[in-house]
Amino acid sequence: MKVSDGFWLNKPGYNVNYATQMYTVEADDSSVTVYATNQWIANRGMTLGGPMLTVRFTSTLENSIKVTIEHFKGALRKDPSFELFEDSAFKPVVRGSAEKGFELISGKTSVRIGAEKTGWNISYWYDGRLLTKQGWRTTSIVEEDDSLRNVSGGSETGKRFFSRSDNGDSTHIREMLGLSVGEYIYGFGEKFSSFVKNGQTVDVWNNDGGTCSEQSYKSIPFYVSSRSYGVFVNHPELVNFEVASETVSKVAFSVQGQRLEYFLFGGDTVADVISRYTDLTGKPALPPAYTFGLWLSTSFTTSYDEETVCSFIDEMERRDIPLEVFHFDCFWMKEFQWTSFEWDKDMFPDPKSMLARLKAKGLKICVWINPYVGQCAPVFDECMEKGFFIRNKDGSVFQCDMWQPGLAIIDFTNPEACRWFAGKIKALAEIGVDAVKTDFGERIPTDVVYSDGSDPFRMHNYYSYLYNKTVFEALTEVRGVNNACLFARSATAGGQRFPVHWGGDCFSNYESMWETLRGGLSLCLSGFGFFSHDISGFEATGSPDLYKRWTAFGLLSTHSRYHGNSSYRVPWNFDEESCDVSRHFVKLKGRLMPYLFRNAVLTHKTGVPMMRAMVVDFGYDRAALTVDTQYMLGDSLLVAPVFSEDGVCDFYLPEGGIWTDIQTGEELKGGSWYTKKYDYFGLPLYAKPCSIIVFGDFKRSVEYDYTDNMKVVIYGLEDGKSAETQVFDMNALLAAVIRAVRSGDTITVAVTGTDKPFTVESAQGLKIVIN
Repeated sequence: MKVSDGFWLNKPGYNVNYATQMYTVEADDSSVTVYATNQWIANRGMTLGGPMLTVRFTSTLENSIKVTIEHFKGALRKDPSFELFEDSAFKPVVRGSAEKGFELISGKTSVRIGAEKTGWNISYWYDGRLLTKQGWRTTSIVEEDDSLRNVSGGSETGKRFFSRSDNGDSTHIREMLGLSVGEYIYGFGEKFSSFVKNGQTVDVWNNDGGTCSEQSYKSIPFYVSSRSYGVFVNHPELVNFEVASETVSKVAFSVQGQRLEYFLFGGDTVADVISRYTDLTGKPALPPAYTFGLWLSTSFTTSYDEETVCSFIDEMERRDIPLEVFHFDCFWMKEFQWTSFEWDKDMFPDPKSMLARLKAKGLKICVWINPYVGQCAPVFDECMEKGFFIRNKDGSVFQCDMWQPGLAIIDFTNPEACRWFAGKIKALAEIGVDAVKTDFGERIPTDVVYSDGSDPFRMHNYYSYLYNKTVFEALTEVRGVNNACLFARSATAGGQRFPVHWGGDCFSNYESMWETLRGGLSLCLSGFGFFSHDISGFEATGSPDLYKRWTAFGLLSTHSRYHGNSSYRVPWNFDEESCDVSRHFVKLKGRLMPYLFRNAVLTHKTGVPMMRAMVVDFGYDRAALTVDTQYMLGDSLLVAPVFSEDGVCDFYLPEGGIWTDIQTGEELKGGSWYTKKYDYFGLPLYAKPCSIIVFGDFKRSVEYDYTDNMKVVIYGLEDGKSAETQVFDMNALLAAVIRAVRSGDTITVAVTGTDKPFTVESAQGLKIVIN
């Protein structure tokens, strides 16, 4: 929230009380508490009134600092709250005294707190390196004059979802953390705005706004800094961030109410920070191996039946384009009846037999759902009578006509409603459905009542967590651990536990393709490990040129799906070359599965995203910090999509050795920008210096033995250096370890853990000795 009028003044209607004096500082064996007054206390008479902030510093996970700021301690604590994995047994180290100041130490991360009776002075450190700091006019209580506020929001019930973000509280707690010279800020979830967030106002509030606006399907109150620290604001309701946009030397964040809590994480790298953040909020589940293959959708508003579906599948087979998953979008159910969980019997008279026939072709099956139930749905009356819907304050069911006439919304705070919803998912899984696309869940109303009394403003974003958790756990119950997969659009903090997530409604042009990438990079910097998008764009129908360029981008994302709105996105609907391009990249991804699945396992274990911005791996290279037109796919492959009709692509190779194009073998020195022109079968796809990439013996399905006839290729290995990689099987068990050491013009390679045949090559043409 912007409250200042330049440097000296506040806007009319805002009263700001800053933490000014550290009047009293107390410590115990695991925390430090500061009682901060809003003025300098010169005598005891000045203590008779005025606000004071109680600020407590502690740590509940190594290398994190937990900060709790309170004004009125007796204010109500409302639910829901994020599900966090704090360690109750962890104890930070507290050193110092009230007279000289304290330091609270958690691993290598610490907070230094100034002495009692001095000015407000807080700083955060990692291994002796300053991360960020607070001082004069930072932490504050902001009170807003009610006469200047419009909190009524207007009533649009019956027209669209009523989701006013202002909960009516005129008090805000605001924190400010300093920015250093040259520091960049990233994250906040799936943000389609500029990748570097400096200069932006960010509202953490889910909305269904497409990819062309500042709105987000997945809003996460977490950001990371190029200085290798991160901040998570532990509030599911609206959190407002001013990222060097009001006070240009600071990141400010605020919430309505009397209390604000946040965690600060330190690390050696951005990857360390994300790993620690996901220690707190949860690691991504491991998607099944099959999900990394190609998904084909019916698209959104198209008409289809079993004959149409089979025609697509059979034509993909005839054209030798390996297909892994077929997705039924919304019209597997009858119009006006979403989400009834009942197949449209006019189009699919025997769905169980149909799914069996499709699965006999070697396919997995996905179906579309959302958490809304149209009034015409056969299940509507049951849900209404049993209290499964969110209600208005007068006790009636909340309904509107957006998306389906008279739709109501499932109340996932009601355990019976969750069991009912999960039962419908399990019934689908039992007849052959493998994955579920959990669409929508963003425009959740706030002028409503939940069955457990949850605060509707805190539920607005959190709803997506309960929705996706219910579906994911139902699939897990039927399919087993590491065999459940969503294709989710909405999310909040912790939602990374239920992959995969896709980028929502993008337009069919190059600008939107770039928006999609920016959104994905921001999401993955916010703790999400996997990312997908609608290949060739969702809205409208793009050109054959765009389809082919987006195919390369899509098949070199963690998850790959052809999907659109009103037209079928099969490649032959564009041109013959589109079929060739699709075949080429599907098979390339299939051969890369040993490498890709290893990185998926590492993402699951560490929380470091599989598809990630250059800053995650190359924070030491200043030129890499702002790059948003390329990414790393795993730890060793750089991908730069082509965003132009002329096939020209500008890309940056970070410093540190020789990079190798894995398709052409071209070697380029790192630390430079390059401009090259590519046909539809090429794009910058470079192996990192001193890396090993394992290619598999891919035939049709991405589910195969990754060690059998594997080809080990060693890239850019420098004299006297070594490289190592691993291969995991589809159960995430270690299947092989490969280590290479270069001495002169010879590379000695050791492969352990497998007795299957394999080959080893050096991209540099050096001599290979198998040890």
